[in-house]
Amino acid sequence: MRSMRKTVLLVILVSVVLVLALLHSWPTRVIPQWMFGSDQRLYLLARNGCICEGESGGSPLHTAFEASELEEMKRRRAKEYSSFQTRSKTPADLLIIAEANSPLQYPTQGVEVRPLKTSIIPGLALHDLPRDNYSINITATLGTLNVAAEVDEVKIKGDGEMHMTLSSRLLPNMNRQLQFVTYTNTLFHPSTADTVQLETEGHQAVFSIKIRHGTTPKLYNTGSKGEYNISALVTIATKTFLRYDKLRDLIDSIRRYYPTVTIVIADDSENPQTISGPYIEHYIMPFGKGWFAGRNLAVSQVTTKYVLWVDDDFIFTANTKLEKLVDVLERTTLDLVGGAVREATGYTATYRQTISIEPGEEDGDCLHMRRGFHHVIEGFPNCVVTDGVINFFLARTDKVQQVGFDPRLTRVAHLEFFIDGLGSLHVGSCDDVIVNHATKIKLPWVSQSESDKTYAKFRYPSASSDATHTKNGLLYFKNRFQCLTHN
Repeated sequence: MRSMRKTVLLVILVSVVLVLALLHSWPTRVIPQWMFGSDQRLYLLARNGCICEGESGGSPLHTAFEASELEEMKRRRAKEYSSFQTRSKTPADLLIIAEANSPLQYPTQGVEVRPLKTSIIPGLALHDLPRDNYSINITATLGTLNVAAEVDEVKIKGDGEMHMTLSSRLLPNMNRQLQFVTYTNTLFHPSTADTVQLETEGHQAVFSIKIRHGTTPKLYNTGSKGEYNISALVTIATKTFLRYDKLRDLIDSIRRYYPTVTIVIADDSENPQTISGPYIEHYIMPFGKGWFAGRNLAVSQVTTKYVLWVDDDFIFTANTKLEKLVDVLERTTLDLVGGAVREATGYTATYRQTISIEPGEEDGDCLHMRRGFHHVIEGFPNCVVTDGVINFFLARTDKVQQVGFDPRLTRVAHLEFFIDGLGSLHVGSCDDVIVNHATKIKLPWVSQSESDKTYAKFRYPSASSDATHTKNGLLYFKNRFQCLTHN
């Protein structure tokens, strides 16, 4: 029996050693998920950088470049990314851990000062045990410290400098003096932050003061009507290329429901035709300038609060209620809300996408795109919050202009706009506002026109085309992604 126990113990010991050796030699980033059981948190914490895994696999983006130029692209991308981080990060982004049981009272957030201006630092106080003398040191890096008034029995050293010391025998007087401490920004930057250090006997604290100009509002005068005046609120924008028959059908359908709304058209056809009429603005571009360049041009001419983007082969119907989309934007914090597009077969699509970025290492981050949404919008049961929507959406004009459309994407592009807007665009989608899509069903007895053939050549390039390489190259270099996964 004893020999049997020894054998079992020996087997267990050897097994434990083998498992530990396996874990030690196996790189952290490829530890299989099954080893962590049902606790997904351990799996996520163990991973070192992102992994490009999706239901349809992951698409590596570095293949947009030749092998001979890839290392140079990586070097230039790393340099650009370092410069981007320098410009975009401020001390307000630093992680600050509050010390436990500190006698120092200070503001944790909400302190703000205009560049090169002065503000009182609110909330400073000392809660300490009785002692013979109380002392506090305050240090700033982008400005100077001072007091707006002096309190009796308090000594001040270093006023008007980056480091100031207050001392007093009386705690009430010290706390009264702390109420008058001011901060003056001395190093100009339109939007940054200063990290202020606060110190007393054996205790330290750190907090941030935001330094920035106030946001200049963009307000739109939409008239005095109580109900939504769509003509005053919305401009319809579209990009056309060769398909003038479909464009005219679109305009006719809009006029049936919104006769006075402004329509802005960007056109890069080789031989542009005249499109004119009341409340129509037709802008001619160089031939084949491209999809996103046309979006930029059209949106740049919009002066209303909202812009509705439509494709040139859409058809408005009684279900295309722009008032509903306006109501969603007026009553929520959303910046953009998509509708639904109905095909001739009856199938209706919203193309809702969730977009997430998983931090990676030197190779770049992982971009994950999934069909779906985050949650239903309260008060709007047909609407949800998501990250990307179909080519039929109403948006705040200033937010679309702020994100913009990369004009290098000439033929294959849509969700790239939402990728560029991730973190700044608050996106929704409603499936009860519907626009029809002109049929794409090819009847065997109807021959394809030359313009349709030319359009198809530009609109549907092969996967190996320059347009696809440009798209992947921008995701790799401009957005610093190593791969794209999707379902």
